[in-house]
Amino acid sequence: MPVDLTIQKVALLIGLSFFLGLAFEGFYWNSHSSRPGGIRTFPLLAVAGGFLYLIEPHYLAPFTCGLLVLGIWLYPYYRSEVERHEPTEDSVDGIMVPLCNLLVYILGPIALAQPSWVAIGLTVLAVLLLRARERLHALARKMPGEEIITLVQFLILTGIALPLLPREPVTALTTLTPFQAGLAVVVVCCISYASYLIQRYLSPTGSVFFASVFGGMYSSTATTVVLARRMEGAGPHIRQLQSGVVLATAVMYVRIGLLIAIFNIPLALALAPWLLSLSLMGVIIAAITLKWRARPNPDDRGEPIRPPNPLEIGAAVVFALLFVIVSISTGWIKQHFGSVGVYSLAAIVGVTDIDPFVLSLAHGGDDLALTSMKAAILISASSNNLLKAFYTTSFGTWRNGLLPFIGLTILAVAGLAAAWLIA
Repeated sequence: MPVDLTIQKVALLIGLSFFLGLAFEGFYWNSHSSRPGGIRTFPLLAVAGGFLYLIEPHYLAPFTCGLLVLGIWLYPYYRSEVERHEPTEDSVDGIMVPLCNLLVYILGPIALAQPSWVAIGLTVLAVLLLRARERLHALARKMPGEEIITLVQFLILTGIALPLLPREPVTALTTLTPFQAGLAVVVVCCISYASYLIQRYLSPTGSVFFASVFGGMYSSTATTVVLARRMEGAGPHIRQLQSGVVLATAVMYVRIGLLIAIFNIPLALALAPWLLSLSLMGVIIAAITLKWRARPNPDDRGEPIRPPNPLEIGAAVVFALLFVIVSISTGWIKQHFGSVGVYSLAAIVGVTDIDPFVLSLAHGGDDLALTSMKAAILISASSNNLLKAFYTTSFGTWRNGLLPFIGLTILAVAGLAAAWLIA
C-alpha cells in the first residue's frame, strides 16, 4: 500500500470517526446520563480498530481480541439499560449506543481496506439513522401490520420468485417470457407503491391536489372513482375534486411514458411529444375547472383520501394474468387483422386496465410498426378517459360530474385525433 494512500485513508478514518462522534454527542447533548462514546472516544476506537487490523490482516486475531475487549467494556452499560425498571426520556436508547461504538471500531479496517465510498456511505447511513430516530419510530407506529406483511410478500416475490422464472418463451402463442411478465408486474407495482407511500405518509392529510397527482401515478381510474364519490356534499371543495379528476388523468400520461421508457426507449421517445402535450392539456383543463365560477376557498383539505395498497399479491397475480392474456391476444390479432385489429383491441382494453396492453406493446411489438404502436397506445388511453368520464357522472351525479366529464371527453377526443394523425 503506498504511503500517501495510507496517510489519505488514515486521515479519512479519523475524519469520519470525528464526524460520527460529533453527531453522537449532538444527538445526546441534553441528556443527563453518561454514555460510552463521543467526539474523543470514537476517533480513538477507530484508530485502534484500524491499527489492530494492520497488525495481522489475514486471520484478524488482534482485531478480534480488541472486539471482545470492547464488548466487555460495553456490557455493563447495556445491562444497566436493560434492567432499568422505570425508563426515562434519557434511557430509551436500547442497543443503539453499543452499536455506535462497535460501528466506529469496525470502521477502522473498512476505511483502510475498502474503497473510500464504502466507509463514507456507512458513516452517513449511521448518522442518518441516529438522527432520524423519532421520525422512524413515528413511521413504524403509523404503518399497520398488514402493510408490513404485504411488503414482505412482495420482497419474496421480487427477490426469490422473479429470478427463478424462465427466461425463454413457454408457448408459441407469444414471445413473452415468464420473467418478462414477472418483471412487468414488479415495475408497475413499484411505481404504484412509491406513489402510494408518498400519498399516504408524506403528503398533507386530505389534500386533493396531492391525492390527484400521486393517485394518477398509482391509478387514475381508481382516483377518479374515489374523488367522484366525494363530490356529493363536498360543498366548497367541489371544484378541487372536479379539478383533481382531470389532474389525475394528466398525470396518467406521464405514468404511461415512464412505463414504456423502462422497456422500450425508442417507443417512449417517439411517444413523448404526444404524451407531454396531452398531459399539459390536462393540466390546463384542470386549472380552468378549478377556477370555473369557484368561490374563494384557500383550503383544499377535506377528509383523508386513503388509496388501497398496490402491493397486494392477489392484485399482482391478476395483473400478471391480464398481461399474459393481452399479450397473447395482441399477437394473435396482429397476425390475423394487422394494425386495424390492434386499434380495435386498444379501444376495448381501454375500458379495463390499459397497463397490460401498453406493456405488451412495449415488450413484444417489434413486428408492429412504430406508428401503429403509438396510435394504439393513444387510442387505449382515450378509451380509458371515456370510461372515467362515465364514472364521474355515475359516482358523482350528472350535475357534479359535468365539468370533469367535459374535460375528460376533450382529452379523449384530443388523444383520438393524435392517433389519427399518427396512423
